[in-house]
Amino acid sequence: MHSPSRYRWFVVGTFFAFMLLHQADKLLIGPLTTPIMDEFGIDEAEMGAVSTGALLVAALFYPLWGYLYDRYARAKLLALASAIWGLTTWLGAIAPTYPTFLVSRASTGIDDSSYPGVFSLIADYFGPLMRGKVYGLLQLAQPMGYMLGLVLALALGGQIGWRNVYLITGAVGVLLAVVIFFGVKDAPRGGGEPELADLAEFGQYRFDWKIARGLLRKRALIPLFIQGFFGVFPWNVITFWFFRYLETERGYTSDEVLVTMSIAVVVLAGGYFLGGAAGDYFFKRTRRGRLWVSLAGVILGAVFLFLTVSTPMQDQVLFLVMLCLAALFMPLASPNVIATVYDITVPEVRSTALAIQYFIENSGAALAPLLTGLLVRELSLTLGDAILLISLSAWAVDALFLALAATLAPPDIEALRQTMRQRAEEVEAAQAG
Repeated sequence: MHSPSRYRWFVVGTFFAFMLLHQADKLLIGPLTTPIMDEFGIDEAEMGAVSTGALLVAALFYPLWGYLYDRYARAKLLALASAIWGLTTWLGAIAPTYPTFLVSRASTGIDDSSYPGVFSLIADYFGPLMRGKVYGLLQLAQPMGYMLGLVLALALGGQIGWRNVYLITGAVGVLLAVVIFFGVKDAPRGGGEPELADLAEFGQYRFDWKIARGLLRKRALIPLFIQGFFGVFPWNVITFWFFRYLETERGYTSDEVLVTMSIAVVVLAGGYFLGGAAGDYFFKRTRRGRLWVSLAGVILGAVFLFLTVSTPMQDQVLFLVMLCLAALFMPLASPNVIATVYDITVPEVRSTALAIQYFIENSGAALAPLLTGLLVRELSLTLGDAILLISLSAWAVDALFLALAATLAPPDIEALRQTMRQRAEEVEAAQAG
């Protein structure tokens, strides 16, 4: 039931383009923060609410997307998500006032929660021993999209204005919707499982509420879900506020911001693939391997972020070195958490499982940009101190729950493999009969 190798890489390439350009659109808000604040005459707390609104909407839509992906054709739903991306971005581009901009940018959260369908579909094209690398490859699109958004903002924002930049990226979303709708095919759920690989055909497994409710009885999933609540706090704080931190507190010019962040983002992109590849490598040796890699990434990322912000203002070279080291280790966990969720759950509820993970992540992280702005305004903290306070606190809790998940994961992984073997035996018996 495996699709031809060449076509499955076409699917990966299409989803890479979708995630790259979608992330560029989503993360443009960071480098465009200052001109948007100037146009609407708003402060840090009000600007933080813009990002928080989108994250809250995304959190609310994750369960719906997860359910729809497990029940209906994932490729067609992803085309719909791309179209929604384009249309909601256009609404933000033409918003005349701060309240309408706040609402329109919040609506972009609808498509921001569409990624579980991407990872679920890819899981049915690739087996578990390759998924970490493929997920790491796909997640290269996120930091590269960040860099693309930075280039667009700095190169075009001053020339054509932030509104026209959003009109362009919205058009890209509509175009990609057409490509996905006509070019990407769904794969049978479970098609990437090694136990089913040699079968000529096997049953189609569909979403089941009983199985979905059983996700909460997977012991390793609970600490994974909880760590997600805290683990994404730093990411949303950094992606939203770091440009302004460089501009206002470290005194960087636009060119210096572009050079510094471009280098850091290239390193960050490599960290995703490194994390996925390392996770696959250690997973072959121990079923705790992916989560030990994740834990190492969280600890080292926190250490080097602290050293980055603590670097003297005048030492730009040392600052860049520390920033790159933080960027290398921070993403190690991401592809491994996704792969671990799929190492534990059966194919017909994988989108739902990952949607729950992302729902919990966004429920907490949605508060991060607003909380940062409030710390600056109400407690008179510097932006750098606020970033550190939130990030280090969140990562400390994150590390504890990752360690717990690593301890509990092996029995849940073996239970999934046993289920897949039983299904394969049932299919073989039915074919023989």
